[in-house]
Amino acid sequence: MDMMPQKVFLTKGVGKHREKLTSFELALRDAGIAQFNLVSISSIFPPHCKLIPRQAGLAELEAGQIVYTVLSRNATNEPHRLITASVGIAIPKERAHYGYLSEHEGFGETEDKAGDYAEDLAATMLATILGIEFDPDSSYDKKKEIWRMSNRIVKTTNITQSAVGDKNGLWTTVIAAAVFLME
Repeated sequence: MDMMPQKVFLTKGVGKHREKLTSFELALRDAGIAQFNLVSISSIFPPHCKLIPRQAGLAELEAGQIVYTVLSRNATNEPHRLITASVGIAIPKERAHYGYLSEHEGFGETEDKAGDYAEDLAATMLATILGIEFDPDSSYDKKKEIWRMSNRIVKTTNITQSAVGDKNGLWTTVIAAAVFLME
């Protein structure tokens, strides 16, 4: 059996419930992936892997199937607390080379800030193995410009979910995931 993923799609969701586990289940349902057996994996974007739309990816899966995911998850039962979960992706121009994914969970961050951070993490990991020189302490925008000019990182993106903790103290869970498909 070939275990090299050929496709990946991104998804996200939110769930709220008095039970923490149930709020997680509801977040998975909101993301469309609750009916699968999810296996968390580390953060390598496989060579030649294709990023596809969520609906196209879901159409290729069957309930009960074992599915490999890079999953970011955050939860709170603190009223009005802002939480985020994000997965960032960096794909090299040379598609025979692997890329990176990163997970980030945050408190008090906007979706944009958390998403940029996750994207920056993935791109930084990729840039270091490609030998692209940059100042790791510079802003994400400056690094992004250097990576674009190097012409060796073709795409960076992220999927991020945020939510504000339920005002009555219900558990609020956010997830973001990259879901891999085997052929």
